[in-house]
Amino acid sequence: MNMLKTMAQAWRIPEVRKKLVYTVMMLVIFRLGSCIPVPGINREIFAAAFQANDSGLFGLFDMFSGGAFSNFTIFALSITPYITASIILQLLTIAIPALEQLAKEGQEGQKKIAQYTRYLTVVLATVQAAGFTFGLFRNYLLSDSIAMKIVIILTLVAGTAFLMWLGERINENGIGNGISLIIFAGIVSRIPTGIRGTWLSLQAGTVGWIAVILFLIMAVGIIVGVIAVQEGSRKIPVQYAKRVVGRKMYGGQSTHIPLKVNQSGVIPVIFSTSILQMPLTIAYIWPGTGFANFVTNWLSPTGNPGVWVYSVLNILMIIFFTYFYNGITFNPQQIAENMKANGGFIPGIRPGKATVDYLARIVSRLGIVGAIFLAIIATLPTLLQQFTNLQIGFGGTSLLIAVGVALETMKQLENQMVMRNYKGFL
Repeated sequence: MNMLKTMAQAWRIPEVRKKLVYTVMMLVIFRLGSCIPVPGINREIFAAAFQANDSGLFGLFDMFSGGAFSNFTIFALSITPYITASIILQLLTIAIPALEQLAKEGQEGQKKIAQYTRYLTVVLATVQAAGFTFGLFRNYLLSDSIAMKIVIILTLVAGTAFLMWLGERINENGIGNGISLIIFAGIVSRIPTGIRGTWLSLQAGTVGWIAVILFLIMAVGIIVGVIAVQEGSRKIPVQYAKRVVGRKMYGGQSTHIPLKVNQSGVIPVIFSTSILQMPLTIAYIWPGTGFANFVTNWLSPTGNPGVWVYSVLNILMIIFFTYFYNGITFNPQQIAENMKANGGFIPGIRPGKATVDYLARIVSRLGIVGAIFLAIIATLPTLLQQFTNLQIGFGGTSLLIAVGVALETMKQLENQMVMRNYKGFL
């Protein structure tokens, strides 16, 4: 109700309404582009092959692209090269001192890093498009000429570059994070297809009403859980000591450090899913081999006992990547040093090493809660689909991304309205 009320209030404000309309139009362009096919591909044969082998890494690509990958349209690579480039740059910022210094230079440094991210995105998109064209999808080409393959590669890279540009335009002139909204639009666009497929399965008798009701209950539970965890945070109180400079007194105020329960977001799930589905993709390239049979039986979410092995490995890897990502994005040593330099301290905790250990312990406890939450969300839909034959087309990861993006967009919308009110008051 609060979300609908916020949207209604925002629509009455001309400036915010203009940004909302601009954002919607950009997303409409994205969906229109997702229907334009790549030239030189036999789409019927490709679609049949993809439908028979959509449980590997291709399923993850298709989720992010909103079905553009399975139809092999100009946005088939989606925005995944940009996401990968952003993660790589973020990791390199910690490992390379020059990039770390650049990140500390404020807005100009961020612009430079954003430029490097664009260059790396084009490189990764080119490598990925060439791998698909010359490797995986070479049997679906209408022509084996080099010229046709170059056209396909350039089309795919141009599609990714255009989506990157589209996301940046939304950041500048619209509401919310452009890249996240593009992924959100792709996920949401699959809901009608999933509903239609479920209805046809109900009519055919392959899926029962109990399975559908269980999925709806699970979906509502995931949405409520995502909201609770995404909004949940541990506030660490910080007190600043009073100091006298001349005739004026400074400091003495109290504040807090907000530590989110799920600081890593959906990144651990993406890393874990990508790694676990690599063998499935390799098995798709070389079907009928001993390796392919082993993967199908032991590492596939549709195999038996593969579904249990896959689920256990997924849980363990999500926990590992949650701790790994929290470790590289949250530096308790730096926070403790900044607090000490500004005369701040945590009540009851001595400055220095004791503060570092205290913050590290709190982050570790929050990390295990966030990791278990992510593992449950990522695993439950897999088990549900395996034992109910319910092909929903989107699962826990999709719901986690969609709800997270919706919450973040609503926060930015509320911030826009608050800023406008402050401007009017001043």
